[in-house]
Amino acid sequence: MSALFSLYLVPLAMYSPCIREAGTLGPKPTLLGHRGAPMLAPENTLMSFERAVEAGVDGFETDVTISADGVPFVMHDLTLQRTTNVEEVFPNRTHTPAALFTWSDVQQLNAGAWFLSWDPFGTVFSLSPEQRELAANQMVPSLEEVLDVANRTGRTVLFDLRQPPPGHPYRDNYLNITLDLIHTHINSSQVLWLPSDQRGEIQQVDPELQQTAGQTASIQELQDNHITTLNLHYSTMSLQHISKYRSVNISVNLYVVNQPWLYSLAWCSGASSVTTNNMLLRDIHTPLLLVTPEQYSVIWVLTDLVSAVLIVCVFIFHWWRERGLHFWSGSRQTHETGPYSKFRTELSDVWSISSGNVRTELRTPSTLHTITEE
Repeated sequence: MSALFSLYLVPLAMYSPCIREAGTLGPKPTLLGHRGAPMLAPENTLMSFERAVEAGVDGFETDVTISADGVPFVMHDLTLQRTTNVEEVFPNRTHTPAALFTWSDVQQLNAGAWFLSWDPFGTVFSLSPEQRELAANQMVPSLEEVLDVANRTGRTVLFDLRQPPPGHPYRDNYLNITLDLIHTHINSSQVLWLPSDQRGEIQQVDPELQQTAGQTASIQELQDNHITTLNLHYSTMSLQHISKYRSVNISVNLYVVNQPWLYSLAWCSGASSVTTNNMLLRDIHTPLLLVTPEQYSVIWVLTDLVSAVLIVCVFIFHWWRERGLHFWSGSRQTHETGPYSKFRTELSDVWSISSGNVRTELRTPSTLHTITEE
């Protein structure tokens, strides 16, 4: 009973941002395609970004590497092994960092065939023959090509810029190379600038960039660094923290949110946007399980009452079975013919048979002795 009582009190300690007063829900979070639309096309390819646009996303998220000859290109991994055929084209450089390849080397690689053979999301079956052929022939795009897509379609771009390894010829000026590319191919206000290196200098050079931080900090520190957006993992989601940031015009993007229930929590928590692989989230028009505190209380009170009634009924039933009582008539006949009486009857029969056998065995020696004498 103590355990049941504790269980009944659990709802009092439960919290969900989707338990809120009617009319207090904020706007629906916008979608940033995670490396494009990786469920519909090979990640980080032009096809992937184009399909993300077709799906109605508001922006892209990607990662940028600087080639050995100074060309920024799109690549998430440190090496080219997972998403290209580098093992076939450059078999001796499979584990070489992507930043140590020249741009002409990178252009020789296929970046789409792996998607058709691996089918990472189980979605290849949904592609038409034309789309499969297009996917099979994708190449690694340059950052310039991705910026052109974003500029042409009015999308924002969030990218992490990886510093080249030691000994790389462009290790010290990779930021300037990327900035020059932005200034010639897209409006700076469409770029969420995530790199933290030399943030102050970058802000002075281009104040139109949307300065973005990848970790939480005090409001004062964020404002001092001109941060307008936080890019956080969804596990850090908190209605209180997000509300605090939004009160000073700092928006929050959560990554990587793929499930509708998680998107619903992000919506209820006040996130401005989410990074996602799942383009179907655009079809969610209201959070799942959105209830008012009154509705929540009614649901749990009714659940507790129904379960309490069922538990009491189960206890009464077992008490009746143990005592041999009948709910309706309480007759002696029912008691005698019940399952327990039947069991006792069968047991007594077995005992009678056993006793008879014992008595027979006890009589057998004397009988044999009489026959022998005769």
